[in-house]
Amino acid sequence: MAENAQLAVARRATSGKGAARSLRRLGKLPGVLYGRGRETAPITIDAVAFQRLLAKGGVSSTLMDVTVDKGKPVQALIRELQRNPLRPEDILHVDLYEVHAGEKIQLSVPIHLVGSPEGVRNDGGVLDHSLRELEVKVLPRNIPQLVDLDVTALGIGDALYVRDIQVGDVEILNDPDIAVCSVVAPRAVEEVVVTAEEGEEIEGAEVEEAAEPELIRKPKAEEETEEQ
Repeated sequence: MAENAQLAVARRATSGKGAARSLRRLGKLPGVLYGRGRETAPITIDAVAFQRLLAKGGVSSTLMDVTVDKGKPVQALIRELQRNPLRPEDILHVDLYEVHAGEKIQLSVPIHLVGSPEGVRNDGGVLDHSLRELEVKVLPRNIPQLVDLDVTALGIGDALYVRDIQVGDVEILNDPDIAVCSVVAPRAVEEVVVTAEEGEEIEGAEVEEAAEPELIRKPKAEEETEEQ
């Protein structure tokens, strides 16, 4: 089994939006560590180290050994990330949940599609990946980093469903009839008549149907949520 990710954190004595802003200016992230049988502990996390951990992917299913103030490590999962609504890459707050070896936990696991569908290779179809995460209940030692699903045999109009996923020692919570992915036919290219500026008609020109313009509004600034 792969080694757990390592994360060192420190206890913090301050709380509130002002204190959280000060921490972030110092390259720290405010957060909490909680779980069954333990008191919620406000913590700080090194922002660079945490971003490096996130860059490895599988955030929701990454089991970590969390060390608080150089104490004995505890196993924990990332339960929630609060992000800046205007700059989603900026993390505002982190919730870590301590897990126990004999306690099943519920979490999301990424679905990884393996192979190139027959309908894409030979018929120009498009692979539509509609369900990207699987909700599971599992013991910490059996948490999969991701779930593989082979799509090689899919032709045009074929689909794979939650019921087609096989994962050992894992209880899948999603509706088995939900489609995970499908291969759809390519969009038809319409034959239209284009009118030139001089009024001449050019027949037989093939152009893609013009998309409606996307209306983009500048989002209103949102206040940060109250933080511990």
